[in-house]
Amino acid sequence: MPRIQSGDAEIAYEVLGDGPPVVLLHPFPADHALWLPAAQILRSRYRVILPDLRGHGDSGVGEGPATMRKHATDIARVLDHAEAGRAPLAGVSIGGYALFEFWRRYRGRVAGLVLCDTRGQADTAEGRAARLKSAVDVLERGTEQFVESMVPKLFGKTTLETRPDLIAGARKMMLKMLPQDIAEVQKGMAERPDSVATLKTINVPTLVVIGDEDVLSPPADGELIRQNIAGAQMRVISRGGHYAIWEQAAAVGTLVRQFVDGVGGSG
Repeated sequence: MPRIQSGDAEIAYEVLGDGPPVVLLHPFPADHALWLPAAQILRSRYRVILPDLRGHGDSGVGEGPATMRKHATDIARVLDHAEAGRAPLAGVSIGGYALFEFWRRYRGRVAGLVLCDTRGQADTAEGRAARLKSAVDVLERGTEQFVESMVPKLFGKTTLETRPDLIAGARKMMLKMLPQDIAEVQKGMAERPDSVATLKTINVPTLVVIGDEDVLSPPADGELIRQNIAGAQMRVISRGGHYAIWEQAAAVGTLVRQFVDGVGGSG
């Protein structure tokens, strides 16, 4: 995997295929590999760029909270290094939060957006407090306990009941995060600004994808995004949770491929 320096952190990314660029951003607390099954549907026509976000996978966390501003800058640096000027970008959960900031700062590089299992609202006061508490707790109790507490929230009911293999594969990725990484990423998400007003400024083709069993970013959150972005389309993934891109990779990959085929403007 190529590695680049972005500010105070080394950022790793993988590239699949050849052709116009497409960027896929994974959710917390996994890494780029969560996109790999769905990305196979894109790689026959596109150059798929898959960063590990700051603090995840093989990317360093740097000093202090991993803010959305840092993530957006990291994404821009990856695009520079991969010689991708303008591209469609897809983001899941924290990947979506990072894309809202990327849009605010680098909108000229955005050919289209796929917003998967994410939300435009900032955390509530209660949600922010819970994140900050978890950032403290993980330093005391370790990554494994944190990951186990997250599993029931990240996967849909169907996956939890019938696909232990999918859970095991994702758990392996999640356990790569160090406690300090988790803490700084959580603090960065707690600080993120509300992006509902930003949604109204988005004027590129946009697809919203939400798992019907997602308890963290339920379909109502996706509908709020759709309503605030002119012309946005929304698709609900059956039997998908917060990690719908992994749980229903073929369905999501097909939707993303169809969307990107229709966008153009990459290079």
